[in-house]
Amino acid sequence: MTSPTPDLSAFPITRKWPAQHPERLQLYSLPTPNGVKVSIALEELGLPYEAHLVSFETQDQFTPEFLSLNPNNKIPAILDPNGPGGQPLALFESGAILIYLAEKCGRLLPADPAQRYPALQWLMFQMGGIGPMFGQVGFFTIFGGKDFEDKRPRDRYVAESRRLLGVLDRHLTGRAWMLGDDYSIADIAIWPWVNNLLQRYGAGELVGIQDFAEVQRVLATFLARPAVQRGMKVPARPAG
Repeated sequence: MTSPTPDLSAFPITRKWPAQHPERLQLYSLPTPNGVKVSIALEELGLPYEAHLVSFETQDQFTPEFLSLNPNNKIPAILDPNGPGGQPLALFESGAILIYLAEKCGRLLPADPAQRYPALQWLMFQMGGIGPMFGQVGFFTIFGGKDFEDKRPRDRYVAESRRLLGVLDRHLTGRAWMLGDDYSIADIAIWPWVNNLLQRYGAGELVGIQDFAEVQRVLATFLARPAVQRGMKVPARPAG
């Protein structure tokens, strides 16, 4: 006996992004550092999902349909037809989504509190430090701040980003991942942002990445994972 097809019609977001596979988890995202956290996690966990591109170019994030799911108008967001108690669950904020997916599958977040809380600690480290600070560096390297004559604002964020890289580098000495031997949502949160700082923002020389050998080592290992390579491309951008 097959399960009935979930009815997601009560969620306005499905009117703009219709679910072709409503039995699958619905992902509304863009391949940015925050966006790919969730697509990488989905790929690592092997969860069936359907990805929908939320285009910033056409300001999809401000449409009533998207705001009905995330009033904070940020990607990513998800709609899981098979949420707690078998009921649909809508969720936004990448960190919250990572925790939810890990707990749903019983992977990527240790059950032992002695390891679980350090994982959450490093997840918060990314959300409260790495993401905001690296993002500010990005403003000053590619979005227009580079033309400012007064370099003190840029240098403040560069110095803080360099400090955060130092925290990572020291912590990773003798460790394969943020939790040691165990790959977790902490890594999935952190490494897309480090990669973005170096590749998209081109700020490697600015922050002195050559001084952080441990960061470079673990980033290379992360980027070599097949699930990461797949997730970094989701949702696919239109050709052209």
